Amino acid sequence: MKKFLQNKKLLSAFIIVVVILVVLGGSVSLRNKRNTPLFVQSFGNDVVAVGSRIVDVPLDLISGGLNNVNSILNAEQENNYLKSKVTDLGQTQAKNQVLSEENRQLKSALKLKDTLTSYSLVNASVISRSSDTWSDLLVINKGSSSGVQKNQAVMCGGGVIGRVIEVSAASAKVELITTTDKSANRFAVQATNDEGKVVHGIITVNNGNLAFTQVVDSRKLKKGTKVYTSGMGGNSPKGLLIGTVAETTRDSYGLSNLINIKPAGEINDPSVLTVVVRKVAN
Repeated sequence: MKKFLQNKKLLSAFIIVVVILVVLGGSVSLRNKRNTPLFVQSFGNDVVAVGSRIVDVPLDLISGGLNNVNSILNAEQENNYLKSKVTDLGQTQAKNQVLSEENRQLKSALKLKDTLTSYSLVNASVISRSSDTWSDLLVINKGSSSGVQKNQAVMCGGGVIGRVIEVSAASAKVELITTTDKSANRFAVQATNDEGKVVHGIITVNNGNLAFTQVVDSRKLKKGTKVYTSGMGGNSPKGLLIGTVAETTRDSYGLSNLINIKPAGEINDPSVLTVVVRKVAN
């Protein structure tokens, strides 16, 4: 016991433990007897509560900010996904429209077989059409190996749209009837008036529109009268539909009638074409 009392470290530790036990016992006894906690305890509780609030506020702000950022990222991903679906829908609709137009043109091409009995038909597709020669030329995917020859008429949508001017083995160049080239080989055409008289002329281009010109007597060609190829010149068969009379006016000199023609063929957006090939007689 004497050694224990002489050991200052052990004695100090023992005293501290005793004091802590006394304080804890006293605080518990006082807490049970008092309606309110001691000032020291109350102050400590308040300090802890205020500190907790001070720490919680920025943490809540940071947590809320992270949640908002996450929500924005999710919304952006959903928006991009919806945009891709809208784009896919637009592409699908455009594809369906193109397929529908090609189907219509194919049906028109098949109908030609009932009227051009003395000619065989070669169906082809447009593979090239330059923007700087949009109204003049296009290239198709059939050539001499398929029986295509120079000067053969080309139809689309039930009406003539041009003629072949250059042929290679697997492709051909088509000059459209809307070309403004003055040296173009124009179609000789005819129409029948109300009196049954056949009126002859040629197809030209006037201010971007097809015109039936060099007509001797066109006074009785009414609106809606059909205009066909006459077969004169031997470059195209007779009876191919060019279009219908839209209106009759006078030329810039006031000397002759100028008949504007509404084309029957699909000139603006041709995709499936029909080349009229003359049959070889046995």
